[in-house]
Amino acid sequence: MKKTAESSTVVGALIITIMFAAAFTVPGGNDQNTGFPIFLNSTGEPSTPVPFTVFMVSDAVSLFTASGSVLMFLGILTPRYGYQDFLISLPLKLMIGACSLFISIVTMAVAFCTSLFIMLKGRLVVFIPITLLAGLPVILFMLVQSQLVFEIYSSTCRSHLFGPSFATLLGKYVWSRLLISRLFIRRPRDN
Repeated sequence: MKKTAESSTVVGALIITIMFAAAFTVPGGNDQNTGFPIFLNSTGEPSTPVPFTVFMVSDAVSLFTASGSVLMFLGILTPRYGYQDFLISLPLKLMIGACSLFISIVTMAVAFCTSLFIMLKGRLVVFIPITLLAGLPVILFMLVQSQLVFEIYSSTCRSHLFGPSFATLLGKYVWSRLLISRLFIRRPRDN
Protein backbone atom coordinates (compact mmCIF):
# COMPACT_ATOMS: atom_id res chain seq x y z
CA MET A 1 0.00 0.00 0.00
CA LYS A 2 2.88 2.36 0.78
CA LYS A 3 4.61 1.66 -2.54
CA THR A 4 1.37 2.27 -4.44
CA ALA A 5 0.77 5.49 -2.53
CA GLU A 6 4.33 6.71 -3.15
CA SER A 7 4.27 6.08 -6.89
CA SER A 8 0.78 7.51 -7.25
CA THR A 9 1.84 10.63 -5.34
CA VAL A 10 4.61 11.20 -7.88
CA VAL A 11 2.17 10.80 -10.78
CA GLY A 12 -0.34 13.14 -9.12
CA ALA A 13 2.35 15.76 -8.46
CA LEU A 14 3.41 15.65 -12.12
CA ILE A 15 -0.19 16.13 -13.25
CA ILE A 16 -0.63 19.04 -10.84
CA THR A 17 2.48 20.72 -12.25
CA ILE A 18 1.42 20.23 -15.87
CA MET A 19 -2.17 21.34 -15.36
CA PHE A 20 -1.15 24.40 -13.35
CA ALA A 21 1.20 25.48 -16.13
CA ALA A 22 -1.42 24.76 -18.81
CA ALA A 23 -3.94 27.00 -17.07
CA PHE A 24 -1.70 30.02 -17.62
CA THR A 25 -0.28 29.12 -21.03
CA VAL A 26 -3.59 28.68 -22.79
CA PRO A 27 -3.89 27.70 -26.46
CA GLY A 28 -3.64 30.72 -28.75
CA GLY A 29 -1.96 32.87 -26.12
CA ASN A 30 -3.20 36.03 -24.45
CA ASP A 31 -4.15 39.42 -25.85
CA GLN A 32 -1.27 41.87 -25.35
CA ASN A 33 -3.57 44.76 -24.42
CA THR A 34 -6.06 43.13 -22.05
CA GLY A 35 -4.26 39.98 -20.91
CA PHE A 36 -7.32 37.83 -21.56
CA PRO A 37 -7.02 34.65 -23.64
CA ILE A 38 -7.48 35.26 -27.37
CA PHE A 39 -9.85 32.34 -27.95
CA LEU A 40 -12.12 33.24 -25.04
CA ASN A 41 -14.29 35.72 -26.98
CA SER A 42 -13.23 35.02 -30.52
CA THR A 43 -15.42 36.59 -33.20
CA GLY A 44 -13.56 35.07 -36.13
CA GLU A 45 -14.51 31.47 -35.36
CA PRO A 46 -17.85 30.77 -33.70
CA SER A 47 -16.81 27.27 -32.64
CA THR A 48 -13.71 28.34 -30.72
CA PRO A 49 -15.24 29.61 -27.42
CA VAL A 50 -16.91 26.26 -26.66
CA PRO A 51 -13.73 24.16 -27.04
CA PHE A 52 -11.80 26.78 -25.09
CA THR A 53 -14.32 26.54 -22.26
CA VAL A 54 -14.07 22.74 -22.37
CA PHE A 55 -10.29 23.09 -22.19
CA MET A 56 -10.39 25.37 -19.16
CA VAL A 57 -12.98 23.26 -17.28
CA SER A 58 -11.17 19.98 -17.95
CA ASP A 59 -7.86 21.60 -16.96
CA ALA A 60 -9.34 22.80 -13.67
CA VAL A 61 -11.01 19.45 -12.93
CA SER A 62 -7.74 17.65 -13.65
CA LEU A 63 -5.80 20.01 -11.37
CA PHE A 64 -8.23 19.69 -8.46
CA THR A 65 -8.71 15.93 -8.68
CA ALA A 66 -4.96 15.40 -8.90
CA SER A 67 -4.56 17.59 -5.82
CA GLY A 68 -7.20 15.54 -4.02
CA SER A 69 -5.52 12.28 -4.96
CA VAL A 70 -2.13 13.51 -3.74
CA LEU A 71 -3.70 14.54 -0.43
CA MET A 72 -5.33 11.12 -0.08
CA PHE A 73 -2.05 9.33 -0.82
CA LEU A 74 -0.17 11.59 1.61
CA GLY A 75 -2.84 10.72 4.16
CA ILE A 76 -1.79 7.12 3.73
CA LEU A 77 1.93 7.81 3.98
CA THR A 78 2.27 10.25 6.86
CA PRO A 79 0.28 9.29 9.99
CA ARG A 80 0.57 6.25 12.21
CA TYR A 81 -2.19 3.69 12.02
CA GLY A 82 -3.65 1.07 14.31
CA TYR A 83 -5.01 -2.33 13.42
CA GLN A 84 -8.57 -1.05 12.84
CA ASP A 85 -7.38 1.53 10.31
CA PHE A 86 -6.26 -1.23 7.95
CA LEU A 87 -9.84 -2.49 7.75
CA ILE A 88 -11.60 0.69 6.63
CA SER A 89 -9.61 3.92 6.71
CA LEU A 90 -6.58 3.01 4.60
CA PRO A 91 -8.39 1.01 1.89
CA LEU A 92 -10.99 3.77 1.60
CA LYS A 93 -8.26 6.40 1.20
CA LEU A 94 -6.51 4.26 -1.40
CA MET A 95 -9.72 3.75 -3.38
CA ILE A 96 -10.59 7.46 -3.31
CA GLY A 97 -7.04 8.40 -4.29
CA ALA A 98 -6.91 5.93 -7.18
CA CYS A 99 -10.33 6.96 -8.51
CA SER A 100 -9.55 10.67 -8.32
CA LEU A 101 -6.19 10.07 -10.03
CA PHE A 102 -8.02 8.26 -12.82
CA ILE A 103 -10.46 11.17 -13.21
CA SER A 104 -7.48 13.50 -13.30
CA ILE A 105 -5.82 11.53 -16.09
CA VAL A 106 -9.04 11.38 -18.12
CA THR A 107 -9.64 15.12 -17.84
CA MET A 108 -5.98 15.79 -18.65
CA ALA A 109 -6.42 13.84 -21.89
CA VAL A 110 -9.61 15.81 -22.60
CA ALA A 111 -7.73 19.08 -22.06
CA PHE A 112 -4.98 17.93 -24.42
CA CYS A 113 -7.42 16.88 -27.14
CA THR A 114 -9.39 20.11 -26.81
CA SER A 115 -6.29 22.29 -27.08
CA LEU A 116 -5.22 20.27 -30.09
CA PHE A 117 -8.64 20.84 -31.66
CA ILE A 118 -8.31 24.58 -31.05
CA MET A 119 -4.83 24.77 -32.52
CA LEU A 120 -5.64 22.63 -35.58
CA LYS A 121 -8.86 24.58 -36.20
CA GLY A 122 -10.94 21.49 -36.77
CA ARG A 123 -8.69 19.56 -39.20
CA LEU A 124 -10.17 16.16 -38.46
CA VAL A 125 -7.66 14.24 -40.59
CA VAL A 126 -4.94 15.06 -38.07
CA PHE A 127 -7.13 15.46 -34.98
CA ILE A 128 -8.84 12.04 -34.94
CA PRO A 129 -5.69 9.83 -35.04
CA ILE A 130 -3.96 11.91 -32.37
CA THR A 131 -7.08 11.81 -30.18
CA LEU A 132 -7.23 8.02 -30.49
CA LEU A 133 -3.58 7.80 -29.51
CA ALA A 134 -4.22 10.12 -26.54
CA GLY A 135 -6.96 7.78 -25.32
CA LEU A 136 -4.59 4.80 -25.28
CA PRO A 137 -2.78 5.71 -22.00
CA VAL A 138 -6.13 6.38 -20.33
CA ILE A 139 -7.38 2.92 -21.28
CA LEU A 140 -4.13 1.29 -20.15
CA PHE A 141 -4.23 3.08 -16.81
CA MET A 142 -7.85 2.05 -16.34
CA LEU A 143 -7.04 -1.58 -17.02
CA VAL A 144 -4.12 -1.61 -14.60
CA GLN A 145 -5.76 0.34 -11.78
CA SER A 146 -9.25 -1.17 -12.05
CA GLN A 147 -7.97 -4.49 -10.76
CA LEU A 148 -6.42 -2.80 -7.72
CA VAL A 149 -9.57 -0.80 -6.96
CA PHE A 150 -11.80 -3.85 -7.42
CA GLU A 151 -9.63 -5.96 -5.09
CA ILE A 152 -9.66 -3.26 -2.43
CA TYR A 153 -13.42 -2.82 -2.82
CA SER A 154 -14.12 -6.53 -2.63
CA SER A 155 -11.86 -7.08 0.38
CA THR A 156 -13.17 -4.04 2.25
CA CYS A 157 -16.79 -3.55 1.26
CA ARG A 158 -17.73 -7.11 0.42
CA SER A 159 -16.02 -8.83 3.33
CA HIS A 160 -19.32 -10.18 4.67
CA LEU A 161 -18.35 -13.63 3.31
CA PHE A 162 -15.47 -13.88 5.76
CA GLY A 163 -16.56 -11.63 8.59
CA PRO A 164 -18.64 -8.56 9.41
CA SER A 165 -20.04 -6.44 6.62
CA PHE A 166 -18.64 -3.09 5.59
CA ALA A 167 -21.58 -1.26 7.14
CA THR A 168 -20.97 -3.00 10.47
CA LEU A 169 -17.25 -2.19 10.39
CA LEU A 170 -17.93 1.40 9.39
CA GLY A 171 -20.49 1.76 12.17
CA LYS A 172 -18.07 0.37 14.76
CA TYR A 173 -15.34 2.67 13.46
CA VAL A 174 -17.53 5.78 13.66
CA TRP A 175 -18.95 4.90 17.08
CA SER A 176 -15.51 4.12 18.52
CA ARG A 177 -14.19 7.48 17.28
CA LEU A 178 -17.23 9.24 18.72
CA LEU A 179 -16.83 7.47 22.07
CA ILE A 180 -13.12 8.30 22.26
CA SER A 181 -13.78 11.93 21.47
CA ARG A 182 -16.52 12.11 24.14
CA LEU A 183 -14.27 10.54 26.78
CA PHE A 184 -11.30 12.81 26.21
CA ILE A 185 -12.97 16.15 25.55
CA ARG A 186 -13.29 18.20 28.69
CA ARG A 187 -16.54 19.96 29.28
CA PRO A 188 -16.91 23.01 31.52
CA ARG A 189 -18.40 22.19 34.89
CA ASP A 190 -21.61 23.78 36.02
CA ASN A 191 -21.20 25.81 39.20
